[in-house]
Amino acid sequence: MQNAFNAYAAAAKSAQTTATPRELEASLLIKAATRLQSIADDWDGRARELDGALGYNRKLWTLLVSAVIKEDNPLPVDIKRNILGLANFIFNQTFRIAANPGPQSLAVLVSINRDLAAGLRGR
Repeated sequence: MQNAFNAYAAAAKSAQTTATPRELEASLLIKAATRLQSIADDWDGRARELDGALGYNRKLWTLLVSAVIKEDNPLPVDIKRNILGLANFIFNQTFRIAANPGPQSLAVLVSINRDLAAGLRGR
């Protein structure tokens, strides 16, 4: 059993070091979306995890914004503006959800994260 665990851990580490930045961003967006969706799906059992999940999503989006606004970022200006506008929406929506939590309010964050991840993966 320990050998199987070690083999899996080594493969996972290798995959992390060979992932492109886009793949890594997509994976992190999916992780955030999955976490939020699992809370929405089991609201009564997992609502107490909401603050942590929202915080994780907000930090992820803060990092994405930081990458987009760097001077050496090669994205076209229009795409940068779109991402910044989307991030602004995410931050505002996060504030609204924190002020008035409910499972249905998480759907928009989940959808945006999944759609952006799909775009990053070329789907």
